[in-house]
Amino acid sequence: MAKIHVLLKKEELDGERLPGKVVVVLDVLFATSSIVTALEHGAAEVIPTLDGPAALLEARGRAVGSFLLSGELNASTLDGFSHPTPLALLREDLRGKTVIYSTTNGTVALRKAVEADHVFAGALVNGEAVVQLIERSFTDQTVLIVCAGSGGSFNLEDFYGAGYLISLFSREHDLSDAARAALLLHDGADAVEVLSQSALGRMMASRGLEAEVRFAARKSCFDVVPSLRDGRLRG
Repeated sequence: MAKIHVLLKKEELDGERLPGKVVVVLDVLFATSSIVTALEHGAAEVIPTLDGPAALLEARGRAVGSFLLSGELNASTLDGFSHPTPLALLREDLRGKTVIYSTTNGTVALRKAVEADHVFAGALVNGEAVVQLIERSFTDQTVLIVCAGSGGSFNLEDFYGAGYLISLFSREHDLSDAARAALLLHDGADAVEVLSQSALGRMMASRGLEAEVRFAARKSCFDVVPSLRDGRLRG
């Protein structure tokens, strides 16, 4: 029986002993939703970086046409980078390419989790695949579902995403109070409504990007489970 706990923001990883644990990072709007989408649609790998300069350093020396730079800082697309949301990435030529990816919260959370035995990128769009993999392969390990949060603060959409994952686990697992609270939120609310009412969802609506929010609110439409190894996410 696994112990399942939810961290409310990536900064809580600093106080966790990660070796021996399984970490699922959630950044529903939009980093992990975008990572899953990119790998599902032909990207060879996604390299999460801490910031724009680190992404540019990662790209240095790579063959032209072999990679795509994508990223944002504080919800503004980085200069010279592709827009980092799922539908925007689908308009790019992803097949066989390395996506070098930098976001304010999600990629930072992934990098902070590297000391865990296993690190996965989760989202609403691949929830069933994530849970099936964990229940099949890591039945006796502690699972940390990490909400990336927003700039050091709690956010609604990642907590809802955590609740969705927990709703898919078999009920004999040991849930922390934070995990039970996330489950209660999920079971009492609709995905599109929650994501749309979140601070970032409302910001996206003000920019005419409601379709991106609705895309990220879809549940278990993709089967890829991005796994982080040697700094690279692959399905």
